Amino acid sequence: MRWSFHLFRVAGIEVRVHVTFLLLLAFVGLGGHATAGWSGATSGVLFVSLIFLCVLLHEFGHALAAKRYGIRTPDITLLPIGGVARLERMPDKPSEELVVAIAGPLVNVAIALLLTPFAHGSFQLFGMGHGEVDLVTHLRNVNIGLVLFNLVPAFPMDGGRVLRAFLAMRVDYARATGFAASIGQGIAVAGGMWALLNGLPMLVLIAVFIFAGAQSEAAQAQFKGLSNSLRVQAAMITSFQSLPLQATLNDAVELLLTGSQHDFPVLDSVGEVRGLLTRDDLIVGLRKTGAETPVAEIMRVEVPSVHHTMLFDRAFQVLQESGLPALPVVDSVGRLVGLFTPENVSELLLVRNALARSNSRQDLARRSDPPPLPV
Repeated sequence: MRWSFHLFRVAGIEVRVHVTFLLLLAFVGLGGHATAGWSGATSGVLFVSLIFLCVLLHEFGHALAAKRYGIRTPDITLLPIGGVARLERMPDKPSEELVVAIAGPLVNVAIALLLTPFAHGSFQLFGMGHGEVDLVTHLRNVNIGLVLFNLVPAFPMDGGRVLRAFLAMRVDYARATGFAASIGQGIAVAGGMWALLNGLPMLVLIAVFIFAGAQSEAAQAQFKGLSNSLRVQAAMITSFQSLPLQATLNDAVELLLTGSQHDFPVLDSVGEVRGLLTRDDLIVGLRKTGAETPVAEIMRVEVPSVHHTMLFDRAFQVLQESGLPALPVVDSVGRLVGLFTPENVSELLLVRNALARSNSRQDLARRSDPPPLPV
């Protein structure tokens, strides 16, 4: 994730923190200092840090549950609104997704149970963070609040994934996701209106986040449903330009300006892909070293390639993990036969979706036509 930096690594999972999280700590520290001096600033920052330690443990619950099913989690990023565990993929079986989704809230349940013997007073969801309660009780209350919040049946919270997993046991994945996403968006709209009427801007922002997350999840499910049986060759660019290994940036500029292609595979003398020159790297290279710089000095190396018969969703996952704007497509003998880009993926899905809707309308029209009259 952009604007985040490395903290440490645990069990092969990189823990990162977004710069906006540091702004949150600064805001809390300044607020505490304004009301109670340095002791107020220290206690405020400590409290928020402990909350996010609980959030981090919550995300590790998801990650370790996913690892049980052979799914890696490259990193966990801490944001002001919580944590994000970036799983390589979601489990294929609804029962496995249920386990992964519920594992995070169960971690918070465990933390709350461990803290309860040392806490004082009853649980107060809207009283968390006030000075009349000790730190342990605050943390106990926060963890109970995290469980309740995350189990709301709305994407992208865990409750939305739990609901989707139960639904997917009875209907197909795309329909289950669409139904769960609709419920999530309904909850977001109702909650956002309530927060707006009661003057709670933070809850309004959370409602917007939930609504957008539900919409994104539904789109991803639609993509997965459409791409299950597709192969890379259905969406790859077959009319493209490449650069020889000895080319200069000036040669790349000519190709860039005379066509619509932005990224160029770089080939050696036998036609093997040696790298990829992206438009961004081309511009940076022109600024730093000039037009006569060899492409080989600027291009991205160790670029993963995808086979033209690879399943569409798997190739798209490789593309996302690479962070590149395009990937070379090769055939069975390693010969470059195309480029795989996000733009072509989007265009293919738009076309297939439009055709599916057109066919559905035609089927509906045929079913609604009156039967022919007997002669």
